[in-house]
Amino acid sequence: MIRRLTSLDDCLDFIDSFTDDPCFHEPMLSDPDILKNNLQASLSRSSHRVVGVYQDGELTGLFDFVILPQEEYLEAVAAMSRLPAAYEEIFTWLQQNFPGYHADFVINPANYLLREKLQQLESFFDIEQFKMAFTGPIPNVDTSGVELISEQYHQQYIDMHTTDRYWIAEKVLAAPERFNVLIAVSEGKVVGYLDVTNCFAENEPYDILVLEEYRRQGWGRKLLAKALQLNHPQGMMLLVDIDNQAAINLYESLGFVRVPHSNSITVKVESL
Repeated sequence: MIRRLTSLDDCLDFIDSFTDDPCFHEPMLSDPDILKNNLQASLSRSSHRVVGVYQDGELTGLFDFVILPQEEYLEAVAAMSRLPAAYEEIFTWLQQNFPGYHADFVINPANYLLREKLQQLESFFDIEQFKMAFTGPIPNVDTSGVELISEQYHQQYIDMHTTDRYWIAEKVLAAPERFNVLIAVSEGKVVGYLDVTNCFAENEPYDILVLEEYRRQGWGRKLLAKALQLNHPQGMMLLVDIDNQAAINLYESLGFVRVPHSNSITVKVESL
């Protein structure tokens, strides 16, 4: 049976049991406090659906989804279960309630049960990544030329924005409760941007891009440093491809460190 949750009071032991489980822990929520805080916040967000899977009255699975009906889009924030039957039940529930939705999952590569279910849906598996968390202090970086986006720069930002993901420019601009948008401006021209979440206990630079002719001039460092300044004192994390050494070096120089046991794969489902 699937039940929508309004409280985590009876779920805390279940949640804690996943913290150190190499196969089934949540790679994005590996810190137990962040896991609980994010799930607790999700309970009160209208766009989220936190549900439990129960068998004979016992909790066997806990899932947190962002549901956007107008977009027919779903994002899995957390998926915790060790039982094949719980995954079978939750995917049946998703397909019955959200047929045709496209979806994103960020999964633990070792979670073979969730991988198998997603493979059955002919999903696209992205490059493996790992999580890095900011440990401070706030870097002393000159951030001149970087600012929060204003309406005069909207069209330039839209024209250069990545289009191969759900959160395209127009959707990011329409969701100020979820994202801050930072832009790098040189002589009145937008030469780079950073979309960064603003609503979580641990926020994330979601998309960063600098125009090719302006790369290796420090704009990426400026954008990230500004995001850290604005985000303080909340936590910040990011995901980086396991083979992207240049990006890893940049993040380390700004105070990010690799989080152990945090490898993940983003999986895109075209249609549930």
